[in-house]
Amino acid sequence: MSDTPLDPSDIDTHRAQFRERLAALRSIHELKALADEYLGRKSGKVTALMAKLRELPREAKGEFGALINTLKQELEASLASKREALESTQMPAGAVDVTLPGRALPLGRVHPLMQVRQQVEDIFARMGYEILEGPEVEDDYHNFEALNMPQDHPARDMQDTLYLAAPVRSSVGTPATLLRTHTSGMQIRYMEQHQPPVRLIAPGRVYRRDGLDLTHSPMFSQIEGLVVGERVTLADLKGTLVAFALELFGLDRQTRVRPSFFPYTEPSAEVDISCGSCGGTGINCGMCKRTGWLEILGSGMVHPAVFEAVGYDPERYTGFAFGLGIERVAMLRYGIPNIRLLFENDPRMLAQF
Repeated sequence: MSDTPLDPSDIDTHRAQFRERLAALRSIHELKALADEYLGRKSGKVTALMAKLRELPREAKGEFGALINTLKQELEASLASKREALESTQMPAGAVDVTLPGRALPLGRVHPLMQVRQQVEDIFARMGYEILEGPEVEDDYHNFEALNMPQDHPARDMQDTLYLAAPVRSSVGTPATLLRTHTSGMQIRYMEQHQPPVRLIAPGRVYRRDGLDLTHSPMFSQIEGLVVGERVTLADLKGTLVAFALELFGLDRQTRVRPSFFPYTEPSAEVDISCGSCGGTGINCGMCKRTGWLEILGSGMVHPAVFEAVGYDPERYTGFAFGLGIERVAMLRYGIPNIRLLFENDPRMLAQF
């Protein structure tokens, strides 16, 4: 038989190789590929063996034909048995494999603006301050007139008010309606209903007709504070705000208080902290514009006219007020270069916090 194109060892070789391949299968897809490789009508290995029968002598065809048929039947039976075994281990549609490791659920993060607001509220809450929220739609009296900014006061131009009704001269009974430009209106409303001592902060959104650029927005968040009592002094203001700034930005920062002007406080002051980017040197620093200092809030002693508007005796009571923008603090603390990033809600930016 050695001089024939077909040898019995060929059949044994195919059988051994098939069994080895079959034992290594792990999926129906692999099983189908193996079946095509051996039993395919055009290029299957068993089909190729059958084609060689034509080249054999007549007396050898019967013997080899029987061997090839036996091989084919064995392969078909083995494939069918393997298919049943694989299908029995497959997960039914919609089933959950409880042996797989759990999938981590994406967790949200607190927005940087809310982080700053919570930190500021926590600092003042530990100092004994009450936290108030008020209406974003305010009247002209509580937003301006009671804060020593009567009609035609030049300080109104700085706030570019967004009126919802005509900005006519108002009174307590007939107020002009506007989107509040600061949260100081809640200070007036609280003092109208409560007698000193007063210690509060009022956080919330405010609106001004500002152009949108890297550091300004027509809508932003603000926290304003108020302290009223007997013998409240400028030293109390400075001590409170310096302690607050160091708690918020870190004990390694320097602070300074410099004169300023606000119509509802007298005297007025700005509070600055040393620049964290350049260490307060100002050398080639774009963050502080080479000054070494960053403005964080405005403040001052409450003007007597404000006390008169709410019925407090300015001869008996004194107090101080302050205000800061949450967006500005967040940009300074986290090095955010563009205020738009705080409102666009890009997950790539928010995931950093």
